[in-house]
Amino acid sequence: MRDDPWVIGLVTRAKTGDQRAWDALVERYAPLVWSICCRYRLGHTDAEDVGQNVWLRLVDQLDNLRDPAAVAGWLATTAQRECSRVLRTAKQQTLVQQPSADNIPDGQGTITEDELLIAERHAALREAFSDLPSPCQRLLILLTEDPPVPYAQINAILGIPIGSIGPRRRRCLDQMRCHPAIADLINAEGNSAKWEADTGVPGAAAEGLSAAGPTPHGQLGH
Repeated sequence: MRDDPWVIGLVTRAKTGDQRAWDALVERYAPLVWSICCRYRLGHTDAEDVGQNVWLRLVDQLDNLRDPAAVAGWLATTAQRECSRVLRTAKQQTLVQQPSADNIPDGQGTITEDELLIAERHAALREAFSDLPSPCQRLLILLTEDPPVPYAQINAILGIPIGSIGPRRRRCLDQMRCHPAIADLINAEGNSAKWEADTGVPGAAAEGLSAAGPTPHGQLGH
């Protein structure tokens, strides 16, 4: 994938035992791991077990990770292997046919480069969104509701004059674009306009926050 300075910095600091960097990595990529578990149709308990095993393996392998920018791909591959292991074990124990890497329809069992890119984008958006001031978060959430919340209702809920909603939205989005996680990713991809069009800011951020799935927070074992 791309040389994302933000991700490289997190991995590098996590290698030195920086707990905050480790927590940021887990927060950033837990939705990717969870989405793979869902693709393999694991139950909630099995998905949580897979997630814990994936993060424990990353702790063990951090020092051996040659390319810090490739951590998303490493996590995706490890999660797929763990999911396959869980399914094989379940099949052996119950003798009941379970979905596996062999019988999942084509295109569903393998994480593609494009899917990793989307996961990286959503992770950056969630990170930037979570660092916004609370008024900006509330405004962007209301603006991305389906169906859209009328400006008059936003005015009643947040007390923002109708004529100021658009400009305030723009300022909030500008804050997101300036966040290091997004700025580094945009620079790595090299096309700001296409990146924004593809991600659907701020919708992807708000949607990603609600679809992240459980987030395991462990201790960095260094």
